Amino acid sequence: MTPRVVVIGAGVVGAAVADELTARGWTDVTVLDRGALPLPGGSSSHAPGLVFQTNPSKTMAGFAGYTVEKMSALGVFDQVGGLEVATTPERLADLRRRHGLATSWGVPSRLVEPDECAALHPLIEPDRVLGGFHTPTDGLAKAPRAVAAQLARATDLGARVLGEHRVLEVLSEKGRVTGVRTDQGDVPADVVVSATGFWGPRTGALVGLTIPLLPMAHQYARTTPVAALAGRNSETAEASAPILRHQDRDLYFREHVDRVGIGSYAHRPMPVDLDTLPAEGMPSVLQFTPDDFAPSWADARELLPALEDAEIASGFNGIFSFTPDGMPLLGEHPDLRGFWVAEAVWVTHSCGVGQALARWLAEGEPGVDVHECDLNRFEQAQLSPSYVETRSAQNFVEVYDVLHPLDPPARPRPLRVSPFHARQVELGAVFLEASGWERPHWFEANAGLPEVRRVPGRGEWEARHWSPIAGAEALVTRDRVAMYDMTPLKRLDVSGPGALALLQRLTTNNLDKKPGAVTYTLLLEPSGGVRSDLTVARLGEQRFQVGANGNLDLDRLQREAGGDVHITDITGGTCCIGLWGPRARDVLASVTRDDVSHAGFGYFRARAIHVGDVPVTAMRLSYVGELGWELYASAELGLRLWDVLWEAGRRYGVIAAGRSAFNSLRLEKGYRSAGTDMTTEHDPYEAGLGFAVRPGSYVGATAIAGKEQPTRRLVPLLLDDPSHVVMGKEPVWHADAPAGYVTSAAYGYTIDASIAYAWLPAAAAEPGTPVHVEYFGERLRAVVAAEPLFDPEMKRIRA
Repeated sequence: MTPRVVVIGAGVVGAAVADELTARGWTDVTVLDRGALPLPGGSSSHAPGLVFQTNPSKTMAGFAGYTVEKMSALGVFDQVGGLEVATTPERLADLRRRHGLATSWGVPSRLVEPDECAALHPLIEPDRVLGGFHTPTDGLAKAPRAVAAQLARATDLGARVLGEHRVLEVLSEKGRVTGVRTDQGDVPADVVVSATGFWGPRTGALVGLTIPLLPMAHQYARTTPVAALAGRNSETAEASAPILRHQDRDLYFREHVDRVGIGSYAHRPMPVDLDTLPAEGMPSVLQFTPDDFAPSWADARELLPALEDAEIASGFNGIFSFTPDGMPLLGEHPDLRGFWVAEAVWVTHSCGVGQALARWLAEGEPGVDVHECDLNRFEQAQLSPSYVETRSAQNFVEVYDVLHPLDPPARPRPLRVSPFHARQVELGAVFLEASGWERPHWFEANAGLPEVRRVPGRGEWEARHWSPIAGAEALVTRDRVAMYDMTPLKRLDVSGPGALALLQRLTTNNLDKKPGAVTYTLLLEPSGGVRSDLTVARLGEQRFQVGANGNLDLDRLQREAGGDVHITDITGGTCCIGLWGPRARDVLASVTRDDVSHAGFGYFRARAIHVGDVPVTAMRLSYVGELGWELYASAELGLRLWDVLWEAGRRYGVIAAGRSAFNSLRLEKGYRSAGTDMTTEHDPYEAGLGFAVRPGSYVGATAIAGKEQPTRRLVPLLLDDPSHVVMGKEPVWHADAPAGYVTSAAYGYTIDASIAYAWLPAAAAEPGTPVHVEYFGERLRAVVAAEPLFDPEMKRIRA
């Protein structure tokens, strides 16, 4: 028998989950909704149905692609195409970048001139636009019909769909769900899926789970009949022109027979208090506020002169869900087994999310990389109501903005700072932010370094959030010594009688070594995909310090740990300085009585030492490929640790260096970044990490057996022109066809070349193979290189 499933929410997401589960043989499925069917009053009831597949996230593009495929097969999708237009040079450049994203993810697209924009859309005047981006397979989803079609298929396979059932309580026993209690009675369940959209925070509260989303109102209006559309469409085929986005004014347009629907993100953020919504009818549809829409109406008429003779016939403020990072919320409750979440999902991605969640439940894995969407990705500091509200509102404001990959959020900052923050401010640190942490990217105090003059310039886009000072910091690290703040990296203390067995069962490398050993290892999915990479130091027979990549690694270990393992996140109570460079040993030796010679303190070893007055866990390893140590101390001693090393390092030319230099140095050595360079969609051999795989029995071992000769590989590219520096996610062309995409990129200051790591078919991944990287519409010449690009014999790091 298959598990009993209750899906809370009969909108487009809940319908997709039910359909996908029943298609996989899970027929004991009950879908409940508080509203009356077939339109219970959630966002699906009023969604305009735009499906644009192009997205900076490969995962989200894939979700949208499956939505197009499935809804087309169901007959509830009008594939009219999509057209984004530019009215500013900045937007025109961004459309070229978006064309690159589409090419990387396999979305058909092309850049079009103003005349062709007008030919594609009947209301566009060519003199009003500078150009456009056309995606022929995009279109309009008929959301209510999509809900009905999927629920009908699920019902045919045994599912029940019940409206006007308000869930009052989620029942559980011994940390696992057992059912739900509704105002109509109890429904037993082994699995409960929350797909309640903007009601998600309320549903999460039933099980003590923070659902970090903010319900917000978004304006949508319909015009009176437009003369230019007369006779063009019909009630059965209400749209034929591409859906149109005028992102320079935060607007989108679609046809409703002879009228135009206009959606606006240009108005003020309108957070919604769920307590104020009506219990009956259509709670997701709020009263239209014409004053908020007035500027958008003027902008719409400016772009489309055909609207000059039309008026606004009707409108509403519809509620949608926004999250702090703009991504959906998918996954299982960390503490209540069987309670799953599929929230903050728009119609665009609904079928893809439904498929991924159904696979996750039925097969144990979602089948695609979902780390960007995982419910448990947020740090505790990111779950406060004020944080969720502030960041989610900002995402509404920026939804159509031209955003740089490194653009930091403005508020709330600073939130998390290392003990070294005051010293970093004194040195003129330029901070960006990740996971709430302030992270120096370079230091203005280094502006006078002579190495700055050796650093080549770069174009306007790639120079944002960058300075030639960062290049100088990388060169000084190679020549002398630098201090890096590694505090934000996740650190876990894993201890107890079962600690070794847990880590051996979950990871790929052999951790059964004597205390003092440090090991690089991988977390895999059962299918063999790389979930994460870990650096594990064995500090005692039953104690390990695990360097992880984020909260998802903590979640994975906690889920798998038995009662004989204790796992503690020690990140906030500790700090870390990376002391790296040829003079690192000289600096460290001058402030410790412990033996830090190569013979006395070998590579990939860990020891407790004292740095001045400070007890430190020292690990001899380096993510930048230089001699040095990661030095861990308790947070209250962090400032003392910084000052002792800084004062001792003066005679050796020490500097503080930031993440920009760090990224350049690690790419010169070919060190991977989990979640960026490799994900669950890649196995260790493809990712070039076969050295971290041992024979044995661990999660994923069976799946990767015999895959030592992969059909695709992650390889470094060197661009021909050193002035060309790319940012990541660009398409790579081989033999005049798209062949792969860039993951990480940076300028290699030591090797004096521009580096881009990319996924390519094995046939195109051999060193010396010529390729092109498409960047803002231009194909830049590059060549596949052998790795590592710097110090292949590892002489420097093992000095």
